[in-house]
Amino acid sequence: MDLNRRSLLAFAVASAPVGSIGLLGNRAVAATAEDLNRDAAQALQTLYRSNPVAVKISKIAKAELVFPNIVKAGLIFGGGYGEGVLMEGSKVVEYYNSINGSWGLQAGAQSYGYVVFLMTDKAMSYLQKSKGWEIGVGPTVVLVNEGVAKNLSSTTLQDDAYAFIFNQQGLMASLSIEGTKISRIKR
Repeated sequence: MDLNRRSLLAFAVASAPVGSIGLLGNRAVAATAEDLNRDAAQALQTLYRSNPVAVKISKIAKAELVFPNIVKAGLIFGGGYGEGVLMEGSKVVEYYNSINGSWGLQAGAQSYGYVVFLMTDKAMSYLQKSKGWEIGVGPTVVLVNEGVAKNLSSTTLQDDAYAFIFNQQGLMASLSIEGTKISRIKR
């Protein structure tokens, strides 16, 4: 393979995730604040219907970060984007975006939603004072899957935040929220 063909192949591999996100990106960005508010409320209801543990946690959480639709794509290098809301009770108080990047053995595209239940004053303060919350840095966030959910009760909830991923569509080998940065945006 000559140098030009290798360069073209390298460019195609590196740019595929960006192009995929661009094609799917219109699903990840709400048109207006009202659209985002409505989508977040619907996402919470979807989560609550499928996960009774999330309902229990919501009743004692100080607030919820709701990202109704994250679009993620990757081919060796990957990335994802979506917009969401911070809710205290049923009231939307701020808007945020969620951006993630990754590299490694990966290929595909998918969309999903996630909710982070903020349980402590420490988590709330960190979110409000930081210039962007990198999941994995700062307050402890536990990703709740079926195994973790079986062991959670109101007496065992000890961590700063609990995250639930739901509504996955598409094909991608792995999914996590590590490496995600959540930042406040204006809407």
